Amino acid sequence: MKKIFALSLLLFVALTLSAQERRELHILSINDPHAAIEQFPRLGYVADSLRTLYPDLLILSAGDNRSGDPINDMFEIPAYPMVVLMNQVGFHATCVGNHEFDSNQDGLARLIGLSTFSTLCANMEPDPKWKMHVKPYQVFDCGGISVGVLGITALGSMGTPESHPARLTDIKFFDPMETIQKYKFLREKCDVVLLLSHLGYTTDVRFSADLPWVDIIVGGHSHTQLNGGEIHNGILITQNAKSLPFATHSTLVLADGKVVEKKAERIAVKGASGENKTLAELVRYFSENPAFKRVLAVAETPFENKEELGCMVCEAYVAETGADFSYQNSGGVRIEDHPAGDITMGDVMKMDPFQNDLVELHVTGKELTEMLIACYDNDKQRFPYVGGMTCDIVTDPATMKIKKLTLYDKTGKKVNLKKTYHVVGNSYSVAVSPTNRADQGQSLGITTPDVVKNYLEHQGRISFQGRRCLNIIKK
Repeated sequence: MKKIFALSLLLFVALTLSAQERRELHILSINDPHAAIEQFPRLGYVADSLRTLYPDLLILSAGDNRSGDPINDMFEIPAYPMVVLMNQVGFHATCVGNHEFDSNQDGLARLIGLSTFSTLCANMEPDPKWKMHVKPYQVFDCGGISVGVLGITALGSMGTPESHPARLTDIKFFDPMETIQKYKFLREKCDVVLLLSHLGYTTDVRFSADLPWVDIIVGGHSHTQLNGGEIHNGILITQNAKSLPFATHSTLVLADGKVVEKKAERIAVKGASGENKTLAELVRYFSENPAFKRVLAVAETPFENKEELGCMVCEAYVAETGADFSYQNSGGVRIEDHPAGDITMGDVMKMDPFQNDLVELHVTGKELTEMLIACYDNDKQRFPYVGGMTCDIVTDPATMKIKKLTLYDKTGKKVNLKKTYHVVGNSYSVAVSPTNRADQGQSLGITTPDVVKNYLEHQGRISFQGRRCLNIIKK
């Protein structure tokens, strides 16, 4: 009888200890908000609600916090409204997205200094002169659970993040996977290892095979909408579409100091009920700028896709400069469509939030062809929009490399490869179109949003419904 009692007591103690050691980590994460400041009152409500249930809630962003709304991007201190709103929500950390570099180096350093949350990126090393307080990782204590958060950012085909090269000078960048593996020691140091990744969904999945020491990847960059999260090679991977339609609530269960369960659910932000009143008042304050509400022109028909918008931008460049041809990188058009009706200055700034200069060049048809191919290769194999011409583009469906590119002027005649033409494009497009051409380009001293603004005011009424400038053939 005594033996049975002793065994029962031991079993009770063991079960009690096991229950005591079973703990939960709760994470609220977003990615690629792109200055969607209007969503923050609802995001704040979500954060407040979860924090009531889980006081040690860890709140993270996987980067690209800015670039998308002129209220934020054109503020006296560019992107300061997003910093204020993220501070108020109570973010703990963000990783560096490529659009964080849309500020110049001094501007980014200033924003980081104004943030109450940490900025993490292991594969960048700014020159000390920038006084840019970026850390590779940080360990957070979440109710007794130690969480090592490592930040990482994607590099494009030029070996740097996809931003204007002039904003990346005196910053060194390193291979993402090689860098991540240098922080394997976090496995021994922390209960949970979290990779805060601005690499994109496909890369996150691919990398997961070689990161058995990571528990969760909070991802961004590709704007991939997941239904909460996915398990790949034992790692929970999360990500949402851009501009905060959803946030993700991840739960990791630990027993005996090890993660034994992982799950993630998406929580609606856009259109959700409930809001944080303080954040709503901050958004109202930041939004009171009448300059962005000024009507520039009327769209007689809706813009139904990005190509119609790209055609309008490129026609504006040609019409306002008298150039023969123009081009604009596809990634430089930041909205997908626009309804018929008023087009405001705010609409133009949302479409093109980067404040690039317009650049002119005098190049041959052959040199222009080479530039367009280089721009395609360096802009995620997205062909730039063009003005004053149309293009037939033959690509290899397996590699997406351009096999043949034929340019036609507005009369339908093939562009003469030996003739010199007057060409204009935004400074980013020209910078990511490196070739051996004789003329590398000169700034016209005007930003591209101002060129589009002038064009719209001169036109008054416009319609680009059904307009196409690209004919992409896969064979």
